[in-house]
Amino acid sequence: MRMRFAQIGALGLAMTVLAACQTTPGQERGAITGGAIGTGIGLVTGGTFAQVVGAGLIGGGSGFILGDLFE
Repeated sequence: MRMRFAQIGALGLAMTVLAACQTTPGQERGAITGGAIGTGIGLVTGGTFAQVVGAGLIGGGSGFILGDLFE
């Protein structure tokens, strides 16, 4: 029961963050998306804390740079 509550809470938090990103400029949206993707990949591959943070930073930086290209 607690796990289901945590999953619903995480889904609600993700939906709130995505809805808040609707009005952000392209570079900021790219940075948020890139950071989330980089962090997610780091977590899924089972990296250490430093590797996960590094992947998030690299993803955020590249998303910020490439954010205007996809708008």
